[in-house]
Amino acid sequence: MAKVDTADILQILQPMWTSKTETAKRVQGRIENILDYARSVGLREGENPARWKGHLSHTLPTPSKVTKVQHQRALPYKEAPALVAALGGLDTHASRALRLTIYCATRTSETLQASWSEIDLEARLWTIPAERMKAGKPHRIPLTADAVELLRQQETLRRDDWVFPGQKLKQSLSNMAMTNVLKRIDWLDRTTVHGLRSTFRDWVADCTTYPDRLAEVALAHQLADRVQAAYNRTDMMDKRRGMMEAWAQFLKAKPGKVLTLPTSAAGSMQ
Repeated sequence: MAKVDTADILQILQPMWTSKTETAKRVQGRIENILDYARSVGLREGENPARWKGHLSHTLPTPSKVTKVQHQRALPYKEAPALVAALGGLDTHASRALRLTIYCATRTSETLQASWSEIDLEARLWTIPAERMKAGKPHRIPLTADAVELLRQQETLRRDDWVFPGQKLKQSLSNMAMTNVLKRIDWLDRTTVHGLRSTFRDWVADCTTYPDRLAEVALAHQLADRVQAAYNRTDMMDKRRGMMEAWAQFLKAKPGKVLTLPTSAAGSMQ
């Protein structure tokens, strides 16, 4: 511990600093913590050679300058019905979890950590508590007829409060479960699980006249306009229910077929 110096730290970090910046920054932080501990217990003296501020920051480029923004692969919405059809041929917890994620445009953790206590099938409503949401606010999701049917199928396999239980008792499916399903059916090169939220968002923008704000609420995004957010005290459940039913109908369309929405649905988009 006493012999570790700045040259040693740079020898570790420089080869991966620009190509794997996030990993390199984590490594730097952990080494810094270890050497701080070593000094506190008398295993070394002097400056911490892994310290970023005022030390390595003068030698290595700032992470924000070398990290490229990487967007999640998102499936073109025209291909979404084919994906749902492919998932319908599988009979697993993970495949049903992925279908529900597509129906509801939810995040991975929101689906996989769902509990039956959050779901009211009679009211066709899924209420995710604040502590499970990225924005720290409760999120209500209208369940379409297809989502309810899927959940009723899943309920027949219920063994605890997890909607999608894992292999071990009292554990939910792992975070990689839905990704593994995409890999199994050879769709992983076309989309990520998270990218399917963008698929829904693009469909709303290109194929409907539902307002952007409605789609943002469905995705549980924070409204960028603070004034608008302050006045938006409702989650517009009735309008969102119509939008999600229209999405569900689109997902059942045959590949290559143009879906014409019923007059009542089209009218509700205004």
